[in-house]
Amino acid sequence: MSDLAQLAEAVAVDPLVGHPADYHVFHKLIDRCKDLPAITTAVVWPMTDVALRGAVEAASEGLIEPALIGPEAEMKALAAKIGVEIGGFPILNAETETKAAELSVSICRAGGAQAMMKGSLHTDEMMKAAMQRDTGLRTARRISHVFIMDTPAYARTLLITDAAINISPELEDKVDIVQNAIHLAHALGIAEPKVALLSAVETVNPKIKSTLDAAALCKMAERGQITGGILDGPLAFDTAVSTKAAAIKKLVSPVTGLADILVVPDLESGNMLAKQLEYLGGAQLAGIVLGARVPAILTSRADSAATRLTSCAVAVLLHYAAHPAVKV
Repeated sequence: MSDLAQLAEAVAVDPLVGHPADYHVFHKLIDRCKDLPAITTAVVWPMTDVALRGAVEAASEGLIEPALIGPEAEMKALAAKIGVEIGGFPILNAETETKAAELSVSICRAGGAQAMMKGSLHTDEMMKAAMQRDTGLRTARRISHVFIMDTPAYARTLLITDAAINISPELEDKVDIVQNAIHLAHALGIAEPKVALLSAVETVNPKIKSTLDAAALCKMAERGQITGGILDGPLAFDTAVSTKAAAIKKLVSPVTGLADILVVPDLESGNMLAKQLEYLGGAQLAGIVLGARVPAILTSRADSAATRLTSCAVAVLLHYAAHPAVKV
């Protein structure tokens, strides 16, 4: 059992939610990749101990074949300093973060890499290059981010979107945000994900925009404009994850208490929710960007090794879900 799992057991928890004894999601995702070929991954600016070591560890686990993009001499010096071997990996020299991001995107556009992985540059720097209309990785679908959560406080895989890319998404943006998350859930083995459209209340209130968006998204799903999942909302967080809370509020729904995907009203609420689950609920989280030509693996300096490996595993599963040359 990890230190975080022990921490989660030690804190007082909401009696409305059942609590499994330990983490139960991440290792299953990594295990699903064991028989899949590694995917070539452009690693953008891995110029810190954590970023470079994370790419090397993912390669040693057979998840990725990294192409390291950044200042070659400095990268080799860093590798020697921290004691990791990068001699077997291609290194593409780029003197600035901006050039590294642009080169990574160019490689992915040309089919030379099946995923892109953030190193130690700022997320905005990497995504700026990826989101260029003519030279980036955009598709007809809006780009969005999903946190994949592994928490002792919930017995299911939990996806939270969007907490990193779209600041204040409009209804049309949320259509793509929801559909992206559903496709990710399918790739992770959730055949018909239950999607909770979060707000502060469970009733439609014209003064609360998120309730109006939730109602519209549910109707769009009924009309086939969103496919592959079961939507319900507006739902408050407690009723989305707790059948007991839903029963107390007399809510009857196939989603309440069983949500696989939580769609948040905006980036601020989503980011706070994910980090509250991480720091107060003992959850581990991995991050991925969807809707581009290739998955983009987002990691941070505070991520654990399990988080970094799982983020890579998610990218592998996404790649083979879209390009099933190998049966997943």
